[in-house]
Amino acid sequence: MLSRKKKLSWGLGLLVVLSLVVAWQWLSPGEKVPPVERQVLVVGHAGSGFFTPINPFNPLPPSSLRGIAHALDQGVDGVEIDVQLSQDSIPILYHDPRFDSMTDGHGCVSELPAAAITALHYRGGWPYDWFQQEQPATFETLLSQLQRRARRTGRYPLLHLDLHEHDDCAPEGQAYRRSPALARALGRVLRRFRVPADRLLILTDHPQTLPLLRAAVPGAPLAVEIAKDDEFAKGVQAAREQEVEAIVVHKDVITPARSAAARAAGLEVVVFGGRSSASIRRILACRPDAIEVDNVPQLLTLLGR
Repeated sequence: MLSRKKKLSWGLGLLVVLSLVVAWQWLSPGEKVPPVERQVLVVGHAGSGFFTPINPFNPLPPSSLRGIAHALDQGVDGVEIDVQLSQDSIPILYHDPRFDSMTDGHGCVSELPAAAITALHYRGGWPYDWFQQEQPATFETLLSQLQRRARRTGRYPLLHLDLHEHDDCAPEGQAYRRSPALARALGRVLRRFRVPADRLLILTDHPQTLPLLRAAVPGAPLAVEIAKDDEFAKGVQAAREQEVEAIVVHKDVITPARSAAARAAGLEVVVFGGRSSASIRRILACRPDAIEVDNVPQLLTLLGR
């Protein structure tokens, strides 16, 4: 049997090797392949995507400030970010329904004021937390950073705002009770930072919110999100009835025929998801207008960018 000292040395050696592997994946540019399509817009899904061990290694939490900045630094056209409303009616960047899944906090965004939320820390577990020390941020903090970036680069990125309105901690039957407040708060913040309406796409899976958004953020393109296969026809119908600009469809729901049908209905097609080369190629074959992709380097490579 190995001695305690040898076991410790072996364990430390394994940790070093694993660290080098994930760091190499994090920094390496990816495989070069021939271009597939050049017109589609590249949008980082939740910034740089979600915690993933490989393909690519991503230690940055979804919709975190560093994850968003990393995607923009790679040359995306824009980023998709998840927005929820804090207890004190401040838009917060956060993806999951509850804090327990990704942070050292508990409960829902609706149960804490913004100051308490931004004091939490993301927790992805090993090995992600070796590479990240992120905290949830307010939407205002992000827009302030984007303002400075735009002054430096002369370009304002596209912003796809995915509204997470369903409140898991609300009383039964009242899960969407705070949607009007979220729409109003978004309008206030976007006006304050003078975000160009043509750089926005605001999406929701709750079509009843669309008239509220149209009143709160006039001129901003709107979209219906479709995440399930059996919801496609209903989602397209809602998009047409509400006269929105786009549908945002999960990668497993979109097909070339569905994409063509949506275009025939006057809707732009945005697809979210896609990490492997095969998955992204299949999405590209559906000829979407934009892809909110989980693997930014792979899509950029496929596009020859």
